[in-house]
Amino acid sequence: MVEKELSELLFLAGRRLRHGYARRLEPLGLNPGQARALRVIAEAERPPRMVWLADRLHIVPRSLTPVVDALEEAGLVRREVDPANRRSTLVVITAEGRAMADKAREARREAGQELFAVLSEEQREQLAELLALVESRFG
Repeated sequence: MVEKELSELLFLAGRRLRHGYARRLEPLGLNPGQARALRVIAEAERPPRMVWLADRLHIVPRSLTPVVDALEEAGLVRREVDPANRRSTLVVITAEGRAMADKAREARREAGQELFAVLSEEQREQLAELLALVESRFG
């Protein structure tokens, strides 16, 4: 019974976090999927291939196309042919894209701060440790 209640509470908290994040992204012209893709591109050591990016986002490549289209239309990324494999496409982040990735990261941080504001610093640290422990089991 407690496990079900914990799962439900975690689900509800996650939903509130996602809604708060989406609300903060809206003025930036991004949705959460675009922000997530931009974050992965910004954190990559080198411009990723579309297939690699889809894999990292756990989506099929054809679902990635409209996400990259929107990011490219906004001037946040550009597509380039991979010189190592001319059949592959690289997604290159622009300077504007890096700046937007920083803004999206800040929006996510603010959404988390708002959600967890009811907890003391010690409680937030404890929660972070507990969630990291659970996640380490799967990561």
